[in-house]
Amino acid sequence: MIPEWLLPIAQASRDTPKLTSQGLPIRNPREAAVLILIGPSEDHGDVLLIERAIGKDKHSGQPAFPGGQVELFDESRSATALREAHEETGLDPASVHVIAQLPDLWVPPSNYLVTPILAWWHDPHDLAVGDTAEVQRIHRVPISEITNPSNRIMVRTPSGFIGPAFNIASMLVWGFTGGLLSDIVDLGGWTQPWDQSQIKDI
Repeated sequence: MIPEWLLPIAQASRDTPKLTSQGLPIRNPREAAVLILIGPSEDHGDVLLIERAIGKDKHSGQPAFPGGQVELFDESRSATALREAHEETGLDPASVHVIAQLPDLWVPPSNYLVTPILAWWHDPHDLAVGDTAEVQRIHRVPISEITNPSNRIMVRTPSGFIGPAFNIASMLVWGFTGGLLSDIVDLGGWTQPWDQSQIKDI
């Protein structure tokens, strides 16, 4: 069910890799899950990203993986990620094959402990924004654009934190999403040498 070119990342993800992290929660975190959905495209593969709607949320307007808060009725973190992706983009859970549950990551600004779910989109279909109060755009970004060294930079936040970022699909993908996307590229063995001395203040 998983294409041959995706097998290395599938195997690496099952070895409980060490992912980019900002430490352990210092107070009781809220639990969430995000879906890292890799689908087929003409130039190898692509990754599903959304742009969050403009609002009062700490992550308002930022690029992100589909996902959200764990609910009591969710049977698993995979169920959370798939439910949220369906609500946000119309993704059919039956079109997805879950590859692995990756280690939890803490997001300090919102105090979420997030479980990334890596999955293969074996039966792609049209997507559409489900709730404009949550999502303003949906993007399928080719992996070739993500791995292109000219699209990679480092960013520095007002707190002084420095992390990887991507200029892709007319978006600056940084923070939690940028760090996790960088980890996925590393896991897949797709990383190309890039200039990490280029730092942008945001």
